[in-house]
Amino acid sequence: MLTHQDIWKGIDRLAELHGMSPSGLARKAGLDPTTFNRSKRKTKEGKERWPSTESLAKILQATGSSMAEFVALIEDRRGAGGFGTLQRLKAIRLSEVGEGGNFDAAGFPIGDRWEEVEFPQIDDPQAYILELDRDLAPPVYRSGDLLVVSPNSSVRRNDRVLVHLESGDLAVGLLERRTAARIVLRDLLATGQETIFDLEVLSWLSRIVWVSQ
Repeated sequence: MLTHQDIWKGIDRLAELHGMSPSGLARKAGLDPTTFNRSKRKTKEGKERWPSTESLAKILQATGSSMAEFVALIEDRRGAGGFGTLQRLKAIRLSEVGEGGNFDAAGFPIGDRWEEVEFPQIDDPQAYILELDRDLAPPVYRSGDLLVVSPNSSVRRNDRVLVHLESGDLAVGLLERRTAARIVLRDLLATGQETIFDLEVLSWLSRIVWVSQ
């Protein structure tokens, strides 16, 4: 059973993982910056105040996290050493991706252009970091952001995904639907705009599991 303390601990740790304060996390999710202030976690009478499910949904969407990952933060399931345990992930700059030879046919990193970066431990040992040295999907993903991509993770509707086209171009969005002939992505800004890709022009797609901004 999740307690009041558990939920707030999860929010604090989610903010920490993404290099933000709780107020920064609230701003990123489009909430009032004081939403997660410690002074708001209890009423003046000392009664416990819980964050709303809407607030939780917004911070998970803003960070590209699932509820399972949020619960993992609460339960310290970030490796044997607890929260903050680091692993070395392969990393490549966005500008280098178009040069080719960096991914196999299934979207796993190959070649010798990759560097290694220490990052909090995640479940996929073959996850990698895409370092944005130019804007990819502004204002959501901009130069300086790190996208952690998991080629082993299953991809479901509404997941944030990275799409690699046969041309070498990349696209990001929310997976709206996938058929035998095409995939449809929704705009990250929730404008309702959709982009359709025929599978014949698609190399692979992988789930974006974390974003460091």
